[in-house]
Amino acid sequence: MPASPRHRHILSGRWFVGGLAFLLSSALLGCSPTAMPGRTVAPAEALLETDVGARDLFTIPYVEAGVAMRAQLFRPAGAGPFRLALIAHGSAQSPAARAQADFPQFPALAAWLNRRGYAVLIAERPGHGRAGGPYREDQGPCLSPDYLGSARATAGAIAAALAFGLDLEGISNAPALVIGNSAGGWGALALAGDRARIGAIIGIAAGRGGRNLGRAENNCAPDRLVAAAGALGTGAGVPTLLLYAENDSYFAPALARELAAAYRGAGADAEFVLLPPIKGDGHALALAPEAVWAGALDAFLARNGL
Repeated sequence: MPASPRHRHILSGRWFVGGLAFLLSSALLGCSPTAMPGRTVAPAEALLETDVGARDLFTIPYVEAGVAMRAQLFRPAGAGPFRLALIAHGSAQSPAARAQADFPQFPALAAWLNRRGYAVLIAERPGHGRAGGPYREDQGPCLSPDYLGSARATAGAIAAALAFGLDLEGISNAPALVIGNSAGGWGALALAGDRARIGAIIGIAAGRGGRNLGRAENNCAPDRLVAAAGALGTGAGVPTLLLYAENDSYFAPALARELAAAYRGAGADAEFVLLPPIKGDGHALALAPEAVWAGALDAFLARNGL
């Protein structure tokens, strides 16, 4: 394994955009084989082109899980150094759904961040997509889920990607922006005590255990989810924005408000914003057009000097 992450470039290309699949993911893109013993990652596929930022492909060592995570970095124009924004994708309890997952992409959000001078890192966590590996984020049975343990497991993978990204050539050493979608947002909240490396956290439709048995607003043990939000809020000093849409079928407005209240009630520095209904399911807020969420994100980043 190379001594310095600043020389782990695998391939460079242009933006690859696909359709919606697997909890806000799009077309799959592989990377070169990993250096982790006994593990491989699918070879890189043909690169497509659009008019949005340059892309670098990486494998990120995640020693605790014994795997490497496939990742993409979208860089703004110019020489940098650029502040880092990391986007953490959602998840699913179903092993079949995870195995079929396309590589996560957030085209509008990443492009919006690029235009504001952020380099955007997206990493595929273990147990998702072609790379496989152990799934460490399991929340457990619906009647007694371990939402706190699940959040911390997700946070471990996010933290590994964050450490890698902050050490890349051309990336500023300023605290990063971490944006988590759904389960990725839930895991990001477990990192809200890391004020040295994280400048702010944005949780978009953050949570776990929604749509049990495929039914809208049918959550696994929502009381336990609210209690876990309170536990995550303890010692959470990183400014956080919790952003939901009114027609989120996973986390309805009443539950979203309870989660935010519990998180803030434990002392977290957090804002809660509920956006009007969007086209389709509000849980897809992270893939909605820029006009839907840009105002809320702009205001939050401006208030926090980001």
